Amino acid sequence: MPHTTVFERHAPSDSAIAHLLEGSEHGSFWIADAPSARRPAVEEPLRADLAVVGGGYLGLWAALLAKQEHPGRRVVLLEAERIGWAASGRNGGFCEASLTHGEVNGRGRFPKEFDRLQQLGRENLDAIERTLAELRVDADFERTGLLNVAVEPHQVAWAEEAAADGDGEFLDAEAVRDEVDSPTYLAGVWNRRDAALVHPAKLARGLADACEALGVELYGGSPVGAVETDGSGPVRLPVNGTVVTADRVVLATNVFRSLLKRNRLMTVPVYDYVLMTEPLSDAQLADIGWTNRQGLSDMANQFHYYRLSRDNRLLFGGYDAVYHYGRRVEPGYEERRATFERLAGHLLTTFPQLEGIRATHRWAGAIDTCSRFCAFYGTARKGRVAYASGFTGLGVGSTRFAARVLLDLLGGTPTELTELKMVRSKPSPFPPEPLASTGINLSRWALNRADHNEGRRNVLQKTLDAVGLGFDS
Repeated sequence: MPHTTVFERHAPSDSAIAHLLEGSEHGSFWIADAPSARRPAVEEPLRADLAVVGGGYLGLWAALLAKQEHPGRRVVLLEAERIGWAASGRNGGFCEASLTHGEVNGRGRFPKEFDRLQQLGRENLDAIERTLAELRVDADFERTGLLNVAVEPHQVAWAEEAAADGDGEFLDAEAVRDEVDSPTYLAGVWNRRDAALVHPAKLARGLADACEALGVELYGGSPVGAVETDGSGPVRLPVNGTVVTADRVVLATNVFRSLLKRNRLMTVPVYDYVLMTEPLSDAQLADIGWTNRQGLSDMANQFHYYRLSRDNRLLFGGYDAVYHYGRRVEPGYEERRATFERLAGHLLTTFPQLEGIRATHRWAGAIDTCSRFCAFYGTARKGRVAYASGFTGLGVGSTRFAARVLLDLLGGTPTELTELKMVRSKPSPFPPEPLASTGINLSRWALNRADHNEGRRNVLQKTLDAVGLGFDS
């Protein structure tokens, strides 16, 4: 019979959960705290050397790197809404070195080049830190590392194995609770070098300001309707009843419906949910410890991630990852009472000493999920258009690497990055409905089942992975 998890065995009262959520505002704390300026909309024809479609991290890094490399070229960025309004303003702010969604996924998919990918990922994180300092981008960047914690007995062995593989320092129950004091912690592994924390909206806003300082032209309220080409001429992008024409185009639309038909089955939008509390008092912080301010994540298949903001608010998210039939991205999917109540309960199970605290904000965002759980890359229209998508929740750091890859692809000359198998290969597409919904929801069920069975993946989950319907929470 499946065993219960720690969050079921030690659930707080309904009244404690209700108190935590009472009065919380629906909307991203990050965006409310650091809104980006409104940019003008495209109103007349434009001609550019490079047009970037999408004003999230991928588009911003692509525009920034392109302008740094070729200051004399005209670079324009076209955003349908406001800079950083989607995933780039709603994520947890974990900026990780991994380009492959972790070692297990990376070694399994790219065994011959994984060690080099690890090195490239660390170089990429170093470059992010260096660039933010050089350009004076205030993104609340903290290179605090990531502490993965075991909250079930079988996860202790996973932590020991991760440490033995060089993924950090193993901490037993006493040592991990010396770092952060939760009665749920049985062990942990602390990787001090491969992760940082950022304020997501400040990062997007700061990159946008840096782009403009270099001469990139940023436009908001400018949705691109199509990618049009004719022979070997420039690419035409219909925008607001007029046209932007460019020699080269970067597509950085990620979770939203691809402008290239070939990619419309490659990703699915999966909704992730987050709570942000009021600032913790000095006494509450003392009860928890957490003086080293690491990012935290537990080691379950359905995992939680959590961290402190600069003003010591507690962000707590993850666990539920929800796909809605039809691949749609809809504002109505962002409010899900049952999930927010579940997160509130799990937060109080993790930190019972915080009972009585309130959440100030609750929100959700759609993650561009692909079947290999890390970004894929490609070109279209005779090499004049480059794209990347499918970051599956780890795009805060890897979007900068992806931007470098896309610019190399558009350059037309092979580089080390363009020759990587990770760049040259593609994930399996998700099938059309109703198979996509059936497969993804079965995989979610299997993940939950595994967490109730000492982490063991069943035959169904292995089969779904094999046919490209695997799912990562």
